[in-house]
Amino acid sequence: MKKSIKISLAIVVILAITIYTQITIFVVPPIGLLPEGKTVIITRFEKTAFIDSPDAMCERIQDGVSLFCRGMMMGSVIKNSKILLRLPYSPWLYSISTGGKTYDR
Repeated sequence: MKKSIKISLAIVVILAITIYTQITIFVVPPIGLLPEGKTVIITRFEKTAFIDSPDAMCERIQDGVSLFCRGMMMGSVIKNSKILLRLPYSPWLYSISTGGKTYDR
């Protein structure tokens, strides 16, 4: 019995590590062309974090958020990764990605 628990725990740990290193939860906030926003599960892209957003990427890369930067980040991520799952927008996940900061539409 104890051996099966250890095996199960090892499988869960390996699965968690694999998910954390291979996917990104990408949160697109409500903006002009996408007024309802979206959350997508994508394959990991070299510049993305586990929970990320275009605004968080702009903040990391350019020390600021602009409409142009948002568009470039979304285009780059969508072009270089595969969408695995589409979900509704999550303000909570967006807040995690930006460290609690919010930006104007």
